[in-house]
Amino acid sequence: MSLHYVALGDSTTVGVGDPMNGSSTTDLSGAGARPGEGWRGWASLLADSLASTHRVTFSNFATSGATVPVVATEQLPRTGDSRIDLASLIVGVNDTLRSTFDAGRIREHLHVCAEQLTARGALLLTVRFHDHGQVFGLPRWLRRPLWHRIEQVNVVYDDLHARFGGIRLDMADYPEVYRRDFWSVDRLHPGERGHRKLARAFADELAVRGLRIDVPPELDCAYRPPSRWADTVWLVKEGAPWVGRRANDLLPWAGRMAISQLRSRPLDAEVRRVQA
Repeated sequence: MSLHYVALGDSTTVGVGDPMNGSSTTDLSGAGARPGEGWRGWASLLADSLASTHRVTFSNFATSGATVPVVATEQLPRTGDSRIDLASLIVGVNDTLRSTFDAGRIREHLHVCAEQLTARGALLLTVRFHDHGQVFGLPRWLRRPLWHRIEQVNVVYDDLHARFGGIRLDMADYPEVYRRDFWSVDRLHPGERGHRKLARAFADELAVRGLRIDVPPELDCAYRPPSRWADTVWLVKEGAPWVGRRANDLLPWAGRMAISQLRSRPLDAEVRRVQA
């Protein structure tokens, strides 16, 4: 049986965080990264596993830093017009970190992607995102507005799943998502363990649907998770500058939202008192 599998998305689908073949790549920003160039990742691991049983044609169109509009307008056209059996569509986190965040625009673009891919026969592979702020260890005032945006993206994926079907993983259902060893040193990209777990979860769901997979993705890792010292070094060299670059996008909006929430609490309490 032959399978045509295409992957669309951002740096997680590129594979950033999962070094390929002992690569010493350390630029976890993933800037300019392309699939297969120093990174392996969950999509490639899944394709290799599918190839243990089927004749697989795998094309990874993901690009680092991609937002939902980039996937719809740049990646989707590159998939051509031939039949597709599997299509992974995982993107949206980069959108939540920008001042240009627009849930309506995200919905429109993701629906276009899902409609075109499924019209060509694809079984969609999507996710429901977890609370990234908890993984980052963000303060509550910043974590809450970020989660609010992530939930808006999740609602879109709920709609996609209801309309187009496919396999949707709810990342919050996996307790290990909140464990340190699931993530690379930047806590934004999965580490080797995280990529392997994601590949295995999709493979297990495909097997439940009757797709035979003789060799599922391995969960054993070749690399150790980042040490506390590595965490500290990364925070000083990369983490703080990254926050600084994002400050002009996310932080002013998050601050305004936090203030508005604080102001609304006394009013909400008064409304509840009057209603009682």
